[in-house]
Amino acid sequence: MPKLRRLAIVLVVAACGSRTGLPIDDEGLTTDNPDGSKDGSHDGTFEDAGDEDALPGLDVQPNPDVVRTDCPDAEATLIYVVADNNNLYSFFPTDGTFTLIGRLACPAHPTPTVATPAPFSMAVDRKGKAFVVFNTGELFQVSTATAACAATSYQVDQGGFQTFGMGFSTDFLGPSETLFIAGDGTNGGASGLGSINTQTFKLSILGAFNPPIQRGELTGTGDGRLFSFYTKDPTDPQGDPVPAFIGEIDKTNGRVVAESPLPFPQVSQGQGWAFGFWGGDFYTFTAPNGGTLVQRYRPGDGTVTDIANTNDVIVGAGVSTCAPQ
Repeated sequence: MPKLRRLAIVLVVAACGSRTGLPIDDEGLTTDNPDGSKDGSHDGTFEDAGDEDALPGLDVQPNPDVVRTDCPDAEATLIYVVADNNNLYSFFPTDGTFTLIGRLACPAHPTPTVATPAPFSMAVDRKGKAFVVFNTGELFQVSTATAACAATSYQVDQGGFQTFGMGFSTDFLGPSETLFIAGDGTNGGASGLGSINTQTFKLSILGAFNPPIQRGELTGTGDGRLFSFYTKDPTDPQGDPVPAFIGEIDKTNGRVVAESPLPFPQVSQGQGWAFGFWGGDFYTFTAPNGGTLVQRYRPGDGTVTDIANTNDVIVGAGVSTCAPQ
């Protein structure tokens, strides 16, 4: 695996011009406690990560018939990320800048196995509403405008899903969408594909991943596709990085229908990893050296470009299905 290079920190804490984010639906949210280098690249090829010829490679060519009548302009569709210290940011892929939105103050409860509740993963819907699952298994609704947080009626550990990756994907070509989850199998929990109804907060089990994948994060698109960022290997007992992949997932049953290996590893258990799809490219957030390195993976030619980094450990990312394809 090529050695990752550290870059100068790029962390912007003021609004960036017209990039004000999606129109926000803050219904049901409180306002308790919200606080108000990039250039450097290397090319990677599929061969860098070994031969993976069992599945076809990713094809992310957009469908021109996507419904976008309810969508804002492209610059309003940012990637939103949450760190393990509860900081919520927006991230603008074009110039690699972070904007601090605020600090989450979600009413998460410690458990016998989790003494310090912290964000685990995040997804963002078309109206700019974020859903954040904590390492306790609790699911919260978060404003991407203010970082205000509210509890949901979601019952922890439905179907054996304790903690999970998350991502929205449209139903066919939109504008309706579904929140999908990927169980990470932690502490014996479920590790397949599921979905959560964001009105009733009931979980449905859709199927086991086939072939098996582990530690999957999810991101979706406006033309109804769902992708996962994952490894296939067990967590290395020494904490070493393990090979990473991005695959397209059949939303009906969890089958991996296409896959591309990445020329960099996924980080070890307990560190952050997240990703989102924006403008035809994947943006990965990994923490190989304590902070987070942001890389752009371009599936068309297999290149990887270092975009930015931050001292925060990012554990979740969400992007609207209105994002440019």
